[in-house]
Amino acid sequence: MSDTVMEVKGLTKQVSGKKRIVHDASFVMNKGEILGLLGPNGAGKTTTIRMIVGLINKTEGKVFINGADLDKEGLACKSDIGAIVENPSFYDYMSGYKNLQLYARMSKNPITKERMDEVVELVKLSHAIQDKVKKYSLGMKQRLGVAQAILHKPALLILDEPTNGLDPKGIRELRDYLRQLANQGISTLVSSHLLSEMQLMCDRVVIMEKGKIIDVSNISSLSENGNSDKLIVSIEVKKEHLQQTEQVIKMVDGVSIVKQENDHMFILEMNQNLVPTLNRKLVEAEVDVYGIESKKTSLEDKFLALTSEDNVQMKEGQ
Repeated sequence: MSDTVMEVKGLTKQVSGKKRIVHDASFVMNKGEILGLLGPNGAGKTTTIRMIVGLINKTEGKVFINGADLDKEGLACKSDIGAIVENPSFYDYMSGYKNLQLYARMSKNPITKERMDEVVELVKLSHAIQDKVKKYSLGMKQRLGVAQAILHKPALLILDEPTNGLDPKGIRELRDYLRQLANQGISTLVSSHLLSEMQLMCDRVVIMEKGKIIDVSNISSLSENGNSDKLIVSIEVKKEHLQQTEQVIKMVDGVSIVKQENDHMFILEMNQNLVPTLNRKLVEAEVDVYGIESKKTSLEDKFLALTSEDNVQMKEGQ
């Protein structure tokens, strides 16, 4: 069996005549992977998720779940998906367990009491599962939602902004649950605007902007504890040497300009071993360097650099 759980090809949503809110989105998810879907408000994340789970029709494109075409084998595909697209809804006057029982009765395949107990234990709700849901905290409701979504043993879990309203403890617990699921082979697609949490939670991230996927990155290459030597470097120079500095930077292979922050500073991305080389080139060119500061590339750095107006316009023109 293939390790590819989901493949999205050329997914497009067009509304109001010719306006496209998602355009040609393509990415692949692997077994046991936590994949983050990132983007500013209005980037098309929720629309993409809604098309994947079949809540809205797509204009173009294909979605394959475990190799099956969602258009041709919809029921089989959806039985492999568990999803929370908005805040999970329950009958507050019923216990958590009775809510799960009600959902289990609607499942295509029989769900045993043993499976229900296993899922309740997994999301650590054993102590409260017989309590009425109206007594649950937001974090407990979120965990019950995850329990409901994985009750039928899906291969893929899809969560849209699951950390909304959660306190730091609840967010950490959710992160731990998703990692447990990944260790069991369940893949999770999760959208969020919390960059620091996504960096801790995900294996890879897909970054969207204005309805397009503009980057797919491994988190390990962005982590401060990862093996990457990639750095974000800020260089402060004399104002009169700005143009000369830009020319020198462009002559050093492997150094890219992220942005010019003001009239005397450049923000660059490069490998660690290129910092002394660039500094030497600037000195040889008689550029007055007032400061060089470097740090490991974070997801926030990557996200802000990719979604800056200049970079987005450049990518749209490619």
